[in-house]
Amino acid sequence: MSKLISTLAALLALSALAGCATPSAPLSSAAVAPYQAAIELNGRLSVNYSKDGKRETLSGKFNWLQTANRTDVSLASPLGSTIATITVAPGYASLTEAGKAPRVADDIDSLSAQTLGWTLPVSGLRDWLQGHATAADGSRFAASPAHSSVTTRDGWRLDYVSWQDEGAAVPRPRRIDLARGAVGGLEDMQIRIVIDAPAAP
Repeated sequence: MSKLISTLAALLALSALAGCATPSAPLSSAAVAPYQAAIELNGRLSVNYSKDGKRETLSGKFNWLQTANRTDVSLASPLGSTIATITVAPGYASLTEAGKAPRVADDIDSLSAQTLGWTLPVSGLRDWLQGHATAADGSRFAASPAHSSVTTRDGWRLDYVSWQDEGAAVPRPRRIDLARGAVGGLEDMQIRIVIDAPAAP
């Protein structure tokens, strides 16, 4: 009996300690900085998708440069060798794989799907890399650590998983997970983006 009483006393003591534990601080509701038309940053990405019943995975680095009317993206292998360069302007998109002639189309989504085998949503990323998006209902979304997920008007699910400095007055995204269901021959798709150099203030 004394052993049972000792055990119960120990359990009650643990429960009391748990009840006194300091609760974790609430996530910051501070929103990201206002959208900037011109930014430059670099980072890493991994892509996971299914096509024709086969699972494909790849990873690499990227450099991103955008102005008000143009976006230039360079994709590289994990070791730094250039895989492809992309240029997007109103009504025009080009994609050049290493050692090959450029390919041109009206939009980058279809061009990247045809050339790379997976879709790089450049037009959306102009907003998303900065923590902004157009939600499924057409409203504008600005991410914060406390409000970090949205489904976009074109069907991408965005999750802002981590931040350059979560406690900053103006947080900036560090890791963004993108996911979309079956579209255009791709059964499903996930892209993980880690930003190493944030957009300039």
